[in-house]
Amino acid sequence: MSKVPLTVTGAKKLKEELRHLKNEERPRIIEAIVEARSHGDLKENAEYHAAREQQSFAEGRIKEIESKLANAQIIDVTTLANNGKVVFGATVDLLDVDSDEEFTYRIVGEDEADIKQGMISFNSPIARALIGKEEGDAVEVDVPGGQRSLEITAVRYV
Repeated sequence: MSKVPLTVTGAKKLKEELRHLKNEERPRIIEAIVEARSHGDLKENAEYHAAREQQSFAEGRIKEIESKLANAQIIDVTTLANNGKVVFGATVDLLDVDSDEEFTYRIVGEDEADIKQGMISFNSPIARALIGKEEGDAVEVDVPGGQRSLEITAVRYV
């Protein structure tokens, strides 16, 4: 499996979620299963089945996070020389040429992407159009709503 890029912040969030699942959720679920078992017949015990379902979900998520972290290439953009190029992890200020609307995106890994927070996946159409470009460049981006003309007004490595 090839390495998947992940920002330092994204890696920290995944590690924290993993710690929470292993040290807090897992023991809580095990305790709930023990409690539900003490109530007798497991065939018709809704509490037992709900706890087992929670356990299955938590264990699946633990495996998923461990796999992602094992295959992650953690990129700390602050250690890169700021040459003005748009790269993974960079924060990019853009101007929509047609509407004069200004907005900012940070290019992150797929698991970190959250458009409401201004974080877009490196696989998104906008990020693919921006990567490799420099401050002052104009790009045409095909998005679901049509084509947008964007100008890169600033590139920051924060």
